[in-house]
Formats: sequence, C-alpha cells, structure tokens
Amino acid sequence: GMIETRGLVAAIEAADAAVKAANVTLVGAERVGGGLVTVLFRGDVAAVKAAVDAGASAAQRVGEMLSVHVIPRPHESIDKIAPKAR
Repeated sequence: GMIETRGLVAAIEAADAAVKAANVTLVGAERVGGGLVTVLFRGDVAAVKAAVDAGASAAQRVGEMLSVHVIPRPHESIDKIAPKAR
C-alpha cells in the first residue's frame, strides 16, 4: 500500500497512524522531489487497506495527502522499483 503526501510531517504522521491501526510492515519512504513523499506498507490486503485509510486521514489532519493506493498481491518484479524493507 502507498500513501503520497506533500511534506515530511504529513508522511510521518501517516506512517505512524497506519502502523498503529493495522498489522502491517512499514517498508520505507521515498522522497520523490518537489516535497512529495511516498510511504509504503506491506501486509495482508485487508490490513493494508485499513492502514492506508488510517494513515491518509492522519496525514490530512496535519498536512496535504495527495494519493492512496493498494495493490493486492503485487507481482514480485515490483520489488525492483519499490524500496526494500529495512
């Protein structure tokens, strides 16, 4: 799952709320440029959906949330462009 925000504060708030809301793994965050930050999560589909919903709401309270997306069962080749869990 992914949450894209404008600014780091909203991204951190989104990540915190998401991992508290559901049993997901915070994979990492990518600073895309222009102040955009994308936070990525992994877990079972229902948990990731709950996490990104909670994270998106939290991000909107403190900043600007731009986009949320969940890819159910992503293909293994996605790992080539997605950050690795640390």
